[in-house]
Amino acid sequence: MKLIKATYKLVLVLAVVALASCGDHLTDLNVNPNGVDPAIVNPNLIVPTVITSTAQFYLNEGYRGGSAGVMQYIQQSGWSGETNKFDWDGARDWTTQYDNLRNAKHLYARSVEEDMEFQQGIAIVMRAFNFGYITDSWGAAPYTFALNADNGEQEDLFPAFDSQETIYKGIIEELKEANTLLSKSLGDYSGISPDADVLYAGNPAKWRKFANSLALRYYMRVSAKLPDYAKAGIEEIVSNPTEYPVFTSVDDDATMGFIGSSNDDSWPANTTYDASESAFDRIQLCAGFRDVLVDFGDPRLAVWFNPVVVPIKVSSEVAEDEVIDGVRYLNPAYMAANNYVVYNKSTWVSDVEAGKTLVDTMEFAGLPIASTTGDGSGWNLNPNKIQGGPNVHNSALADMYKAEEGDMLKARLISYAEVCFILAEAAQKGWSVGSQQTWYEKGIKASFDTWEISDDYTAYVAGAGVAYDGSLEQIITQKWIANWTVAHESWCDWRRTGFPVLTFGDKGLRDAMPIRFQYGSAEIARNNDNYDTAVNGLEETSFTATDGKDSAWSKIWLLQGTNKPY
Repeated sequence: MKLIKATYKLVLVLAVVALASCGDHLTDLNVNPNGVDPAIVNPNLIVPTVITSTAQFYLNEGYRGGSAGVMQYIQQSGWSGETNKFDWDGARDWTTQYDNLRNAKHLYARSVEEDMEFQQGIAIVMRAFNFGYITDSWGAAPYTFALNADNGEQEDLFPAFDSQETIYKGIIEELKEANTLLSKSLGDYSGISPDADVLYAGNPAKWRKFANSLALRYYMRVSAKLPDYAKAGIEEIVSNPTEYPVFTSVDDDATMGFIGSSNDDSWPANTTYDASESAFDRIQLCAGFRDVLVDFGDPRLAVWFNPVVVPIKVSSEVAEDEVIDGVRYLNPAYMAANNYVVYNKSTWVSDVEAGKTLVDTMEFAGLPIASTTGDGSGWNLNPNKIQGGPNVHNSALADMYKAEEGDMLKARLISYAEVCFILAEAAQKGWSVGSQQTWYEKGIKASFDTWEISDDYTAYVAGAGVAYDGSLEQIITQKWIANWTVAHESWCDWRRTGFPVLTFGDKGLRDAMPIRFQYGSAEIARNNDNYDTAVNGLEETSFTATDGKDSAWSKIWLLQGTNKPY
């Protein structure tokens, strides 16, 4: 299993102390006299730090962060502005990502000194992943001259923001370099420590597939802006599987498990280390995700979420509002008198605008996004309204997510299912990558295999709305479902394609969902001239309001001229 190994727990802590910057700025140096000497540290001590820090932030954003809310996987019953009302009107620092990059840089340098090519490959792949996340999220960012403060030159101390085109092309070239470094047989490498590699236990072939699968992700990311470049890149990879191997099964997925010895190395929002269960309770099912899963008869719904504890039914057999044998019954006349209306996916937005109170009577109830000005705790007539508390009338996460670790509790960086859907989209564009239908159906099958419901695949893939129809919407919608806990990637797909089609209420911060992160205050203060230049490259939309160009509703280069998502 791919776990944060217990034997590396102390090593990981030491590596973090030694290498992670305490500063918030790209100009800070990593100096810690109390840690392992960076000049002589064994590269294997840095490897788990780079991987775990990257995987944990990516999981937190994709499972319970703003992206998970905006993409309508979850809503929250407290402290919910970012998820429930897409309140992204605030600066976000990229400290975590650049700290990861500093560590990756040092890992690479020490690996070169020690002639450890496998560790060099890991460093490059993780560098590409973190830079990819940065430019996906903020737009233009320091890249060429980033992380070079120790050189002391002006351009290194105050690095220019590179364009997104430069960054995407740069990380794709880096992934090609990693592909080469990782192309040898296991016995040709020196110094591999399987325990240090918490993704693939020291398997170069798996890391090589990871690198090339990431390249597919970034080629598709720029496909609307650089179609010829993206087409050539994806076709080159697919036509040369020996030279550019990619994921071919779920066993290749880049996933990291947890050991659960403390809250720091456990699945997020677990109840083992949170007796109050508040962090777990506040993460609840969103109606948007539920509606699609129910329409498709999707068995993954019951894997990821629990049915409501106390269902609500409408019945004229009760006087007003009664709980009988664990079911809450509402009289139709009582509902009308109180301006209650049963949730309907087609009319709920207008119902909310009309001032009506929604009542969800489904087995799996979900909170609609931007449907209330409150914190979400009172949704669906919750009889015990507590900020951040549970709701017997709304679906909570499945019980497995209470655990500190488990076979299906993994941080997922990229999966075989995602690769299949990327290639299905490429085929849909007419590129030479194989059959669109085959890749589409393989993507669904991979997701079912991942969640151990393979026996349900045949019936599901033939069902209404799922059976292959050749549309881009169908591909991206299924990719969205498969990317549960990987919401940031779904957000990137939605921005560039407009799919899945998402409905939201009128209680959000703006009349549209956000499409980028605002630059962080630390970077603005320390690197203002280059920040100003980068912001001038953003394109305001009708939703930026008084933000100016540095708005979560401004278009980055990737979206400019595409008419997507709005």
